[in-house]
Amino acid sequence: MLPNDSQRPDPDALLAQVQAQEKKAARGRLRIYFGASAGVGKTYAMLAAARKLLADGQDLLVGVVETHGRQDTAAQLDGLPVLPLKAIEYRGKTLFEFDLDEALRRAPSLILMDELAHSNVAGSRHPKRWQDVEELLAAGIDVLSTVNVQHLESLNDVVGGITGVRVAETLPDTVFDRADEVVLVDIPADELLRRLKQGKVYQPQQAERASQHFFRKGNLIALRELALRRTADRVQDDVQAYRVEKSINSVWKTGAALLACVGPHAGGEHVIRSTARLASQLNAEWHALYVETPRLQRLPARERERILKTLKLAQDLGARTAIVPSADIAGAVVEYARSANISKVIVGRGRAGALARLWHAPPAVRMATLAPDIDLIEVGLPPADAAPRRAPGEDAEATRRPSRHWRYILAAGASLGTALASVPLQPYLDLANIAMLSLLTVVLVAVRLGRGPAALASLVGVACFDFIFVPPRFSFAVGDFQYVITFGVMLAVGLITGHLTAGLRFQARVASHREARARALYEFSRELSGVLQTEQIFDITKSAIERAFRARASLLLPDDEGSLQTPNGSEALDMGIAQWAFDHAQAAGTGTDTLPASPIFYLPLIAPMRTRGVLALLPLEAAQHGRWLLVPEQRQHLDTFAALAAIALERVHYIDVAQGALLQMESERLRNSLLAALSHDLRTPLTSLVGLAESLALSRPALSPAQLDMARSLQSETVRMSALVANLLDMARIESGQVRLNLQWQALEEVVGSALRASGPQLLQHAVQTQLAPDLPLVRYDAVLIERVLCNLLENAAKYTPPGSTITVAAGVHGQFLQVRLFDDGPGLPPGREEAIFEKFTRGERESNKPGVGLGLAICRAIVEAHGGTIHAQPHAPGQGAAIVFSLPLGTPPAPPEIELDDANDYETGKPS
Repeated sequence: MLPNDSQRPDPDALLAQVQAQEKKAARGRLRIYFGASAGVGKTYAMLAAARKLLADGQDLLVGVVETHGRQDTAAQLDGLPVLPLKAIEYRGKTLFEFDLDEALRRAPSLILMDELAHSNVAGSRHPKRWQDVEELLAAGIDVLSTVNVQHLESLNDVVGGITGVRVAETLPDTVFDRADEVVLVDIPADELLRRLKQGKVYQPQQAERASQHFFRKGNLIALRELALRRTADRVQDDVQAYRVEKSINSVWKTGAALLACVGPHAGGEHVIRSTARLASQLNAEWHALYVETPRLQRLPARERERILKTLKLAQDLGARTAIVPSADIAGAVVEYARSANISKVIVGRGRAGALARLWHAPPAVRMATLAPDIDLIEVGLPPADAAPRRAPGEDAEATRRPSRHWRYILAAGASLGTALASVPLQPYLDLANIAMLSLLTVVLVAVRLGRGPAALASLVGVACFDFIFVPPRFSFAVGDFQYVITFGVMLAVGLITGHLTAGLRFQARVASHREARARALYEFSRELSGVLQTEQIFDITKSAIERAFRARASLLLPDDEGSLQTPNGSEALDMGIAQWAFDHAQAAGTGTDTLPASPIFYLPLIAPMRTRGVLALLPLEAAQHGRWLLVPEQRQHLDTFAALAAIALERVHYIDVAQGALLQMESERLRNSLLAALSHDLRTPLTSLVGLAESLALSRPALSPAQLDMARSLQSETVRMSALVANLLDMARIESGQVRLNLQWQALEEVVGSALRASGPQLLQHAVQTQLAPDLPLVRYDAVLIERVLCNLLENAAKYTPPGSTITVAAGVHGQFLQVRLFDDGPGLPPGREEAIFEKFTRGERESNKPGVGLGLAICRAIVEAHGGTIHAQPHAPGQGAAIVFSLPLGTPPAPPEIELDDANDYETGKPS
């Protein structure tokens, strides 16, 4: 290997980097001016930069800039090309928003978009301004924008807790982090308060209120600290990205990240806690690393479990944990620290004696040699651990390790057997060839049994070679000094060969495990990619989990109410624990801090939209309960399996939703087509029948009383049938979007009067009252359709109340809406059906002899919602009837035309105009 091989960049990483740069080159650049609060000068700085760019000849455009009445900011806006805002009608008012389509059409090289977290008015293409910016960037347009720290989603609740004000407009942190540049605009709190008093931030009335609430000095200092820290985090990410791009391996001490080294000794918890305290004092990120060497892999189960619990403690204290397999502890730690740009490494004080230090340098000393640019901090031993003592029975347990003893016995036996087998070959082989056979045995022992047995095999091989083959034979005496050199070389070659072979064996085993995990994930994701049913996900997940983790798996899915359903054959599951894991989106059971006594591990299946279920795992080996979950790589592997299963469940769910929606759309379309066809085909003969019935009643000679009653009954039923067909046709027209509103500013009193007159025949046996407020404003609506709404409501009230009941129509202004309320003193609505009665073909009484097909209220809802209003039912107490309430949005009526001065004089003098 060449000296610089370790510093060469990964070809795959270079290819990904080139592809990312090509994609980024076609995208616009985003620069954010970031500040602690309003008034620090973000917009001013943005406009100043824009003026300089314009002077340099850049094609720019001001999309949206909010000056908030600040004269200095407005002065910076003079001379800059401004994009006209787009007028949007919202609840009767005309509001102005950024015109995205016009900006894309003009396609400037740079556009200014103030207040990136702003919420657009309903009716805009995107609900948020940052989404408009994303579309501009995708079109290759550069953007300058501004953001306050309280608008970042991750800090929104923190700022709310400090200031007592929770802002509603927020920005995802990912948008902030993806920005190409972040410019911090910062001024001291005293300077900002002085600007506030001078009226440079808000108008005087607003400034007085702001100084008493949000703009207190303590709040501003805290917000300034948050803004500085968030900017520092962003700059740290930029530094790390630059290091990766330029393949820089040396550590840059720009951050305060810490790395705690976890060893096999009992003092590991002390190192973790000391590092956690230091990280808290420095407010720094920290990592915990355990390097697993071949020797540490053979530790007793109790010691390995202690190491895993130490890593779990570090994770609970907020560290990023990792286990790195390597034969070189110091080299692995230095490589990890450099890859994460960690400048401070925390190690525990070693216990090795002087002889051991001479034979093998401690890892801390080797770290200092390998990385002189990294700071090493040594943590002293805790008082309880300063004089280590073995627990009772631990010595006895240490002496009972047959699993290790037999390997050494086999190694010694292999060397002895090789020597004995070579005795008959002595006449045919030189001593050098016999020595080679001994070395071959050492290599084979290292491959099969490890480093320690290989060392013993080397010693036994040298001893057998001296005793059996070197004269004087069958004696350890050496007649020629050259053989001493031969013994030394044999021993050294055997030890080095055994060490290297054991290391390669360890690395091969680690690579095999990683390859097995990667293959399992690949096969699992490939099998899930084509499933279309939940049952298939069940089967694939169960088999994959059992193969990869040697555990019995069960999938628990919720019903529509969010309660997990117990699968068949899962009596051992604790549904209470599973439901807790589902509700809190946290793991529970064995190996966790929540109900660890349970033998089953419950892992929520968290998908991008919501939690889709719970994965329950029962380890097949009782000794492995909870232990394998402590390994960070194992837990990450399991989390990846769970995430893939959750995404598959969510995909199948939305496939079902899409199929159901498509089926419903097709059903609605077919039903509307049938209704329209029936209505058109029936309307003409029904109209003829109505006319014939009227003519029959008025025919001459006059009909007899019995015949006249029959004619009037025929006319009444024909009119009712014609009304039903009209409802069907209107519903079909509304559903198809063919109804165009004729919106005019009109008084409500007129349409109420016309509706009462039109509904007169149905209201003959009822008393009708009106309670209209005397100062009702003009409202913009379609008089014909709103009259239809009132007629349907009056007809329903007359139909479902007994004769003699009182029906009341009331109207008044409530906030930004004109509210119309129609109520009666009849039996009221059926309990629980306040919302269902507005569905199509739904009647107030399921089984009733009252005429109708259940479309009246559905037509009312469609008409009211088309006007931007709402309609709902208000059940009264038993015996007090029911009320239907609908609201129409208020607006600003046009001003009445002013009378010209000459016309006014003529009017006063009585002269004709």
